[in-house]
Amino acid sequence: MTKFKLGMNCGFAINRFPEPEVWLRIVGKDLGLRYAQFVADLLNPFLPDEVIDTQIKKLKENAAKYNVRIDTTFTSTFTRVNHLMHPDELQRRVWFDWFKRWFEISARLGARGSGGHLGILSVTDFNNPERRKFLIEEAIRSWRKLAHYGAELGFEFLIFEPMSIPREMACTIDSTKQILERLNEGDLPIPIRLCLDVDHGDLASPDPRDTNPYAWLKELAHLAPVIHIKQSTKDKSAHWPFTEKYNRIGVISPLKVMEAIEASGAKEVVLVFEISHRERYPTEYQVLDDLKKSVEYWRKYIKD
Repeated sequence: MTKFKLGMNCGFAINRFPEPEVWLRIVGKDLGLRYAQFVADLLNPFLPDEVIDTQIKKLKENAAKYNVRIDTTFTSTFTRVNHLMHPDELQRRVWFDWFKRWFEISARLGARGSGGHLGILSVTDFNNPERRKFLIEEAIRSWRKLAHYGAELGFEFLIFEPMSIPREMACTIDSTKQILERLNEGDLPIPIRLCLDVDHGDLASPDPRDTNPYAWLKELAHLAPVIHIKQSTKDKSAHWPFTEKYNRIGVISPLKVMEAIEASGAKEVVLVFEISHRERYPTEYQVLDDLKKSVEYWRKYIKD
């Protein structure tokens, strides 16, 4: 039987609630959640040491105060760039070091693991078979090196997120399995796993499994210690909350999600709310209410 936990991806806090004492109060006290996935947009490794040290101190103090564990860390909206598949070699090196520093920050916060997307190819590189092959191999080598570094920091795993178009990598179930196999070939000190997302998958794929969130979960959830949840429709175009309005038209059902994960053989998983609101009226003023309703909806099924 799978052990389910509920957590919150901190993307909701970017530019709205950047203060650690505010977003941690929201997660721990207002929403009653014990697990958080901290994101790099709230503490970018490019910032000076003084800023990072001060923020880590505040984060740890408030995480303890509101009984929230920073369970994993991840890239986010503003850090969703080419990274380890950037066309420019010098920038790939910079991003490799960026990940190392991000992992150091994450380890200081007590995270079990960290990650992001595997990498993003430019359109030019994706359309060039030689460059595409080269950069994919580069990214795999880099992630394997980062796994060794993560192990030194005490991580249990690294995670990457399957996306929704081919140049963003792992947008089908089969390609995700292939990349996972290549990443974990031979001996690694810690495994590279998945952060699945119920809203992702290639809409252009001829295989119906690739646009079925429950197929993704049944086949891969046992390799995903963290899964992003949000309400979604078949066109996979939203990061909607689990409110009555969106549950009426959405395809994500808590019971079906849990059944699919159970069917995968997963032992334990943190289901992380990844809900986004536009900075527009009226959604800007519905954020906290929508998050509370989403948690209440899932609390009918998961108490942890």
